[in-house]
Amino acid sequence: MNLAHLAQQAPVTAGPDRSGTQSLGRGIKLMRMIAMRPGFGWRLSDLAAACQQDKATVHRMLACLVDERLVEQRASDRHYLPGPLMHELGFALPHRGQFQRRAEATVRSFARRLAGLALLLLRSGNEYVCTVRAGSLPLSGLMIHPGTRRPLFTSVGGVAILQTRPEDEVREVLLDNVAQEIARRGTGRLEALQKMRERSDRHGFGVNLGDVVPGLHALAVPVLDGRGDAFAALCLIGTAELYGEDRLDELHQQLLDTAALLNADADALNV
Repeated sequence: MNLAHLAQQAPVTAGPDRSGTQSLGRGIKLMRMIAMRPGFGWRLSDLAAACQQDKATVHRMLACLVDERLVEQRASDRHYLPGPLMHELGFALPHRGQFQRRAEATVRSFARRLAGLALLLLRSGNEYVCTVRAGSLPLSGLMIHPGTRRPLFTSVGGVAILQTRPEDEVREVLLDNVAQEIARRGTGRLEALQKMRERSDRHGFGVNLGDVVPGLHALAVPVLDGRGDAFAALCLIGTAELYGEDRLDELHQQLLDTAALLNADADALNV
């Protein structure tokens, strides 16, 4: 499935809204967008452009979200940020919190053993959100931290998740992801992202050997829930010297062994 070809196709759009849920959908999209930049935040004009909504509509929705504490507006620069209610709502899922704590310990141990950086990426619709980053290897080209949210196809972990899904679902995700990428960054990275996908397909798991950021190698396998669905991905990231192509089989097995521990915890906790 070629990303350049998908870029030429208009995203599938829904018909006229007749159920009264359009405003709710716009509000959820707005919160997801705000969650993509939890540290820097958003100016109103940039947020409206990213959501493809007019400023007046976005401003009204933001006022409501601020009142409800789902969004905050930073006094120093007036940027909009995630609010405390986003965090508080998560306490309604205590089993997810238990899994998070176990996963942090498992991923830290894995990163230490492999002397690199390790990430746990959760699937969130057509995107991923980083929930764990472990390891002390300095990698200036890696701009992913806990809370980072991006389209699935931009990460080797997202590629590993998509490898487990049916072709029609993958196509819908990629149509959305390509549209997001073009809207934010243009078409400049599509060739590199296509190369990562093709390399991963050849190896049967997520493999990025400097395809997107030169000198940065990354590998990933899916993490499965109790139903056998890939709800997350475990990633290992380092330099070309650390993780050369000659080590792929060894590193793949290390990833699978650690993912199996995460799989067992997810199953036990009904994640």
